[in-house]
Amino acid sequence: MKFSLSWLKAHLDTEATAAEIATKLNAIGLEVEGVEDPAERLAGFRVARVLTAARHPDADKLQVLSVDLGDGNPLQVVCGAPNARAGLVGVLGLPGATVPANGMVLKKSAIRGIESNGMMCSTRELELGEDHDGIIELPEGAPLGMPFAEYHGADPVFDVSVTPNRPDCMGVYGIARDLAAAGLGTLRPIAAQAVPGSFPCPVEVRTDDADGCPAFYGRVIRGLTNGPSPEWMQARLKSAGQRPISALVDVTNYVMLTYGRPAHAYDLAQLSGAVVARRAKDGESVTALNGKDYALDSAITVIADDSGVHDIAGIMGGEHSGCSDSTTEVLLEVAYFDPERIAATGRKLNLTSDARQRFERGVDPTFLDAGLELLTTLIVESCGGEVSEVIRAGTPPAGTKTVAYDPSLCATLGGVPISDERQKTILESLGFVVTPLPFRGGGDGSHAPHVTGGACSQDETPPATDSPHPNPSPEGEGLWQVTAPGWRPDIDGAPDIVEEVVRIHGLDNIASVPLPRADGVARPTATAEQKLERRLRRAAASLGLNEAITWSFISEAEAAAVGGGHWVLQNPISEDMKVMRPSLLPGLLSAVRRNLDRGASSVRLFEIGRRYLADGEYPALVLVLAGERQPRGWQQGKAQDFDAFDAKAACTELLRVAGAPVDNLQVMPVPSAAEAGEAGDFYHPGQSATLRLGPKNVVASFGMVHPATLKAFDIGVPVAIAGIHLDAIPARKGSAGFARVNYAPPALQAVTRDFAFLLDADKPAGDLLRAVKGADKANIVAARLFDDFRGQGVPEGQKSLAVEVTLQPQDKSYTDDDLKAIADKVTAAAAKLGAVLRG
Repeated sequence: MKFSLSWLKAHLDTEATAAEIATKLNAIGLEVEGVEDPAERLAGFRVARVLTAARHPDADKLQVLSVDLGDGNPLQVVCGAPNARAGLVGVLGLPGATVPANGMVLKKSAIRGIESNGMMCSTRELELGEDHDGIIELPEGAPLGMPFAEYHGADPVFDVSVTPNRPDCMGVYGIARDLAAAGLGTLRPIAAQAVPGSFPCPVEVRTDDADGCPAFYGRVIRGLTNGPSPEWMQARLKSAGQRPISALVDVTNYVMLTYGRPAHAYDLAQLSGAVVARRAKDGESVTALNGKDYALDSAITVIADDSGVHDIAGIMGGEHSGCSDSTTEVLLEVAYFDPERIAATGRKLNLTSDARQRFERGVDPTFLDAGLELLTTLIVESCGGEVSEVIRAGTPPAGTKTVAYDPSLCATLGGVPISDERQKTILESLGFVVTPLPFRGGGDGSHAPHVTGGACSQDETPPATDSPHPNPSPEGEGLWQVTAPGWRPDIDGAPDIVEEVVRIHGLDNIASVPLPRADGVARPTATAEQKLERRLRRAAASLGLNEAITWSFISEAEAAAVGGGHWVLQNPISEDMKVMRPSLLPGLLSAVRRNLDRGASSVRLFEIGRRYLADGEYPALVLVLAGERQPRGWQQGKAQDFDAFDAKAACTELLRVAGAPVDNLQVMPVPSAAEAGEAGDFYHPGQSATLRLGPKNVVASFGMVHPATLKAFDIGVPVAIAGIHLDAIPARKGSAGFARVNYAPPALQAVTRDFAFLLDADKPAGDLLRAVKGADKANIVAARLFDDFRGQGVPEGQKSLAVEVTLQPQDKSYTDDDLKAIADKVTAAAAKLGAVLRG
């Protein structure tokens, strides 16, 4: 929301400077994003008089001027403006000044051999208008040498960020009201005087959609002349970033920006029959003022006549019935539209406007008559004309809410004690009505229970309930009934009243109070899940992975690429953020594509986050390895890409850090999406697997991404991925204490023995290793695969796996018989898998 200082002071009687106003706005919760002072842009420009104007000796269209700044030292300036002449008073840009329109820095220079000490300026060059046919002409009495910013009255412009719950501050008057309540001046009353109609309104106005448009007020003005709006109004609209168009359009915009009350003016000559607020018919369309066509349906409220739709209600008018320079009769519309309907329509049509921003937040339903009178007065003053009587169709909602409020809540809930009198003053200055509730005394002389509840309608009596707060008002008469004004639809209960009092009193006046802390060493606050995620982040970074943080919402196309999402938003802020992600993979693949598009040859990313399935949300870690694992070099030649085993190695190491029993993990195929109950078809068949603790507990998965999935994300290199289900990792046993078991190294040296087995080629090597290691748990402490051979000497369809077994003697060294007994156990365990000792 932008507005100028003079615009604000038209409604706030104050001597405060722009800096003081900005500081106060921030203090009361209205964030000032910036203050632009046009005087800074006009620095170096002075009021000057042209003493003489002579033709340039080497250019037909240039003149050599002698310009006086009032100091008795005329400057020579070369100028090409056709209206430059002796006696003209204009604006001179001195060397060093920056031209606002193009950023050019003026300097002393020679133009066609003649020295020029600056530039006489036009209104367009100073961004004061569109006129560029000649230089600015000021009145004869303009003081020479005065900075032009001071002469012109350059007005600072505030840019305030208004939160969605403050529709009252979507108008300058609402901001002025807050500043007055904060003690920065006196609020000027709204000068809305009734304009009596001299003839009956010739147009029937009604509302056939009481839910979408409860109230529709209108009147006709005839015999007007639509021309430029007054200069003061144009200046204020420009400060708000609006382009002045014509008096009729500018007045409606001005009333909206000043009072937060959107309105519309129809060219009466373009209307036929009754003007009705109704539901659109399926298949109807309208061309809006932005020149775009919009298809309508029965869920949308429109303003229409006998010929069709003229207005997308509360959002944007139609092009056909808009006002033009030839307009002489208008129908004014001031209506109240349902905020939810406006918001839904805007999202459906992907159409936004200043009017929509105000209606969907909630405008004051009690301001229809005053808004219409203000609109009428400004149009008659600017365009003339004769005014009809007002037609009022429908009834606006009451708008006000009544809240039962205990002033002691300001201290117990707001954290700052404020006297009852001060609270009452603040609330009344904001437009609230404060009424003390009658004291209900108990039979024993004790105080009655205090009311601390929320809002009720004006016709209801606030209920009495026991106060849950430790410090209720000491006097029974301290209990209040507070009625919120119509421009404050955000007020819903006693906590909202506390917020209003505290912010006007000053948020910076709330003392900082430290939280209570127990004596001694601080206790750990991180949960087991948080500690696990911290360990995994450090471990992943040590493996050379970079952490990524992606959106929890993805597009429907991205969700479909990994099997589809289970939770879809009906009203997303963007179509690219419509589905809650069923996997972290889409966000990471999008990040991979962005990095590859920017020239990265190797991308290593991981993310820890939540995935959202049909039965809930689950924590997960996903890593992606894309592109080159090792760049080309003189040793290996071509670059080497990542493969599934790279992903498995990283996944296994992270599981080890997480405390998973990696030696017990089983490698099993990746199930289909239907079997897994989640997205799983993004893996490349035959180049992926799962890691499980038992046949059903899937702890992790790894492998190459399916080519179809890579194509969906426009990725042209192989990508290896791994995913860890953090909630499936079993908790560590005996991890309640901080101390570790003392390490006692064995007294005897370990012994290794090698075994070579023949088994079917499709049998996983991991199964053999587990069988070997479990053959004699008392003696075998490790088993490692060190060779996988297929070829000459190995039967077709089989492979030879060589395993190194580490034996650890305990009390005495092994004898030959001991070693033979262990070897027999290893051979027997392998035989259960169909493996035979290679001889």
